[in-house]
Amino acid sequence: MIKNAFRIFFFLVLGWLGSCQSVTVDLVIRNGTIVDGTGKPSYSGDIAIHADTLYDIGTLKGIKGAQEIDVNGMVVAPGFINMLSWANESLIADGRSQSDIRQGVTLEVLGEGFSMGPLNDELKRIMKEEQGDIVFDVSWTTLGEYLEFLTGKGVSPNVASFVGNATLRQYTMGYESREPSETEMSIMKSLLREAMEEGAVGLSSALIYVPSGHAQTDELIELASVVSEYDGLYISHIRGEEHDLLIAVDELIKTTREADVRSEIYHFKASGTENWHLLDSAILMIEQARSEGLEITTDMYTYNASSTGLNIGLPSWAREGGHDATMNFIRKPVTRKRMIQETKFHVTPDKILLVGFRNPELRKYLGWTLEEVMEERGTSSSETAIDLIYEDDSRIQVVYFSMSEENIKKKIALPWMSICSDAGSYATEGVFLKQSTHPRAYGSFARVLGKFVRDEGVISLEEGIYKMTGLPAANLKIKKRGLLKTGYYADVVVFDPFTIRDHATFKDPHQYATGVQHVWVNGEQVLKAGDHTGALPGRVVHGPGYIE
Repeated sequence: MIKNAFRIFFFLVLGWLGSCQSVTVDLVIRNGTIVDGTGKPSYSGDIAIHADTLYDIGTLKGIKGAQEIDVNGMVVAPGFINMLSWANESLIADGRSQSDIRQGVTLEVLGEGFSMGPLNDELKRIMKEEQGDIVFDVSWTTLGEYLEFLTGKGVSPNVASFVGNATLRQYTMGYESREPSETEMSIMKSLLREAMEEGAVGLSSALIYVPSGHAQTDELIELASVVSEYDGLYISHIRGEEHDLLIAVDELIKTTREADVRSEIYHFKASGTENWHLLDSAILMIEQARSEGLEITTDMYTYNASSTGLNIGLPSWAREGGHDATMNFIRKPVTRKRMIQETKFHVTPDKILLVGFRNPELRKYLGWTLEEVMEERGTSSSETAIDLIYEDDSRIQVVYFSMSEENIKKKIALPWMSICSDAGSYATEGVFLKQSTHPRAYGSFARVLGKFVRDEGVISLEEGIYKMTGLPAANLKIKKRGLLKTGYYADVVVFDPFTIRDHATFKDPHQYATGVQHVWVNGEQVLKAGDHTGALPGRVVHGPGYIE
């Protein structure tokens, strides 16, 4: 409290001096096109930064900078917020967050269904056992401790996290597919309260995976009600995105209503050609719920392909006990035969791209489709998938080409749509080159500004920035971030609106986006003239329930 009071006093004094005489601050960014994150029209002006704070914005004649940068012709915006980041391990390997920083992302929001805490001894053992190319010690127990571990070792972006319902379930019940007892529910709610008070931004679920999906609606409502007490957000990879999309959206709406909680749908979409038409009905359902006063939003990545495990095509009974149970089923001839008969994918094998293996011997298949591996091996799609999962001893990361370009444009124009990558933040060097990935890891945000704003005019520049800054910041209820506003933290991006673009492709994803020139995080420059400075000023961003 004393530190905050002193900080406020310092800037009040600095502002008073500024009214009397010329003031020198750390940095002035001159002559930019300012897009402030509110969605309002852009304007020309300057931005003054002192320490970690936006000191003043406008036509700044009485303020000088110890450093001054002229950005005439470029856009100055708040740092972008990645609403669904899987940088939880990649930041341990390389805190520079290169693929996202070079797009202007200054806040990584982690924890889709699974979070890096709270952990018990068994969860720590599993986390160690499941590590692939990135190896690390699990030195933390709570979610708050993990976030402090990241910033303690040094990371370029700020970090925040949801607490995952799958992690709460694993901590308390393992992979058991049943309702929790009163005692188990009490434990989960206690762990959730602890995480919220440590600064988690809310509760997440990923209901097509186990054990997250073992939770029935009433359980989700009870947990989300706890989050509501802290004014946190319930966010969900809903239970279905294919033929059952509308049922899944209805469950999210019911949870929102009965828990009296604000909510968001992760990477909102309709997957599978035969299901594309369902998107209009899903949008209508959300708009009707919003008209009732329910606070429901969505986020998306900007590609027509998703990425998850190859194992998602296995029958549910083969997945519900977790990966170890799946491997045991494959070893047994009777259950393996049944798995082959019942495995089904929502796209054809030529639309399934293999991008991640644990077993180095299988990495020759990186960039192959499942169909190409089938042809080489002379086995069916089901047999090939099951054999690969067994040989790799993992779920195997793949890309599914399953979405409509028309629907992407329709979604990005929605006023309640934020942007995410649903990927780690990587580099075009080191450990990251051992695997392929989805191009969204390198291009999701640049693609908004290049393809959908400039090239196709689907949304305006101001709308695009709003969807990546002011809107997600408001949904997360985080303080003094997401806008260019005096007194806010100096998370700032400068980019060339005429050249910004993504370069990553599905065949060659490890390519940085270009066009972002400068990035500051908490007032410290992490990208200068398009190159990373090596600075690691990222901080933990706390949710509304945080108790200092």
